[in-house]
Amino acid sequence: MSALLWLLIALPLGGGSVLALTGPRRGNLIPALGVAVAVATLGAAGAAALTRPEASAPLFAGMEAGLAVDGLSAVMVVTVAAVTVAVLVFAAGEFAAHENRGRFFGLMLLFAGAMLVTVTATTLPPLLMAWEVMGATSWALIGYWWRQPWRAEAADVAFLTTRAADLGLYLAAGAAVAGGIGSLRLDALPHADAPWLHVITAGVVAAALGKSAQLPFSFWLSRAMQGPSPVSALLHSATMVAAGAYLLLRLVPLLDATQWAGPGVAWAGAVTALALGLVAVAQGDLKQLLAASTSAQIGFMVLAAGSGGTAAGTTQLVAHAATKSALFLAVGAWLTALGTKQLPALRGAARAYPLVGVAFTVGALTLAGLPPLSLWAAKDEVLAAARTESTALYAVGLAAAAVAAVYSVKAVWYVTRPLPTAAGPGYDTEERGTRRIAYTTPAPLLALTLAAAVLGVLALPGPASWLRGLLGAQGEPSPEPWELGLSAGVALAAAGLAWRWASRPSPASASGAAVRVARGWLYLEQAARLVVVRPVLGLACMLAVFDERVVDGAVRQTARGGLAAAGLARRLDDGGIDAGVRAVAAGARSLGRWARRPQTGLLHQYYAQAAAGFAVLVLIILLVR
Repeated sequence: MSALLWLLIALPLGGGSVLALTGPRRGNLIPALGVAVAVATLGAAGAAALTRPEASAPLFAGMEAGLAVDGLSAVMVVTVAAVTVAVLVFAAGEFAAHENRGRFFGLMLLFAGAMLVTVTATTLPPLLMAWEVMGATSWALIGYWWRQPWRAEAADVAFLTTRAADLGLYLAAGAAVAGGIGSLRLDALPHADAPWLHVITAGVVAAALGKSAQLPFSFWLSRAMQGPSPVSALLHSATMVAAGAYLLLRLVPLLDATQWAGPGVAWAGAVTALALGLVAVAQGDLKQLLAASTSAQIGFMVLAAGSGGTAAGTTQLVAHAATKSALFLAVGAWLTALGTKQLPALRGAARAYPLVGVAFTVGALTLAGLPPLSLWAAKDEVLAAARTESTALYAVGLAAAAVAAVYSVKAVWYVTRPLPTAAGPGYDTEERGTRRIAYTTPAPLLALTLAAAVLGVLALPGPASWLRGLLGAQGEPSPEPWELGLSAGVALAAAGLAWRWASRPSPASASGAAVRVARGWLYLEQAARLVVVRPVLGLACMLAVFDERVVDGAVRQTARGGLAAAGLARRLDDGGIDAGVRAVAAGARSLGRWARRPQTGLLHQYYAQAAAGFAVLVLIILLVR
């Protein structure tokens, strides 16, 4: 059985690595190979979901890299693999022949493979590794068109924001070791000793909220819209953004082990669902609207995790994955065809391209939470879990559901308007449109739209009981009939008001401070730059000055002192020691010259010198005596 699990992660990771290294060569074969690897991965995911394999390998002393497919992982691996297949089939017709398809399809498979490792990891080490690979590949995919500086900058912002939050997982791992969890198994984290338990929980929550673009980290998701549309479809549905929500759903026992984590996470999700829903309402760019709605919809999953609703959050995650991937593929098809994603320019787009229009409309109405579509039922499951925790949480969640209907219907209103007679000048604002839909668009778009519409069956009594049994969450509450009716009425009323508001003359002309703040994503990025980036850069500058003037200054002064000492030693050596040596040598030479003078070679001179020497010697003797 373990071989099947290794195959499940080896297929996308190995195939993605090979395709990424292939580069632009064999460009016509790359899409087919990428889709084939994704289909094989889907087959392995289905088999793994049925057989529940486990695998482990020694990593460090006393630690293992553990992988397993349990109930929650079974749902996730199938969801991730299915969405990956659909997105890659769509992407096969989206890129020109001269573009580096090998790098794109390879990175997409690596991205999906990292998510598969994330959802099957049973210990922190493989989770951390996959978490890092997911962040790195998302950076490369968001900045896929890296020759355009603003896209590269957007990738950097997204990467650095999530990377800062990811440090929480390292903090959690260190605290787990200190707290006596030597194996670093995820199911053992709730049993850590205090106060390390609280440190572990805080690290996990920070990493999860950052990855899932919850407040205050949401702004990176706006920047991620600079990537290709297939990247957005995968990133916003079953990978990356969903990873944080999955981690919280996986670690609900850890949240329950502390008194503060569950309510804190629940309120973070509820507030994000409401605030980012309002941000979505203010957007005039369709991809930005969907991006803000992703943060808002993930907020419902986070709300479910904080309220102990594992099955409810899982239902929301699966239904949202199908819905949001279909919506992003539809927007990507329009962007390729018309060269724009601005809502005013997309008036009539659904009528110009009916198949895409039908798919987008169904997906948007599902996102609005209208009955009987899937997210209506899924949200009620989440709200039922929230109501057991707090009436205030339920009220905020219900308000967020109403806002979801507003931004979804707003998008539908624009794209279903009659096609303007002078639509052309509004096109080609982002790129030159092809004025056609790629041949690879219909199949994945329709499949995802159908899934988005019908996955609400998971909230029906029979399937809901089966899902709770699969996830081991039999005690979770189900929505009461009055809750179903109330949420349906609220969604329908909000949708009707949104349609009426959008039908007013110049509905996009609204302005004001609140609208500007919402359109600017609550100025979260500017706040992060002011509160975090500038102080960090200021501290870095101060440390650089300290290093330059104090540390480097001390080094330079030491060097100057060494040079001065060397100069003094040189002068002492030249003027003292060397001078003395030279004086001795000169004296020896002088004595040598004087000693050579008597050596004339004449015998009579030697006799005279001997006589003189004897005379001197006699004189000395006489004087001494």
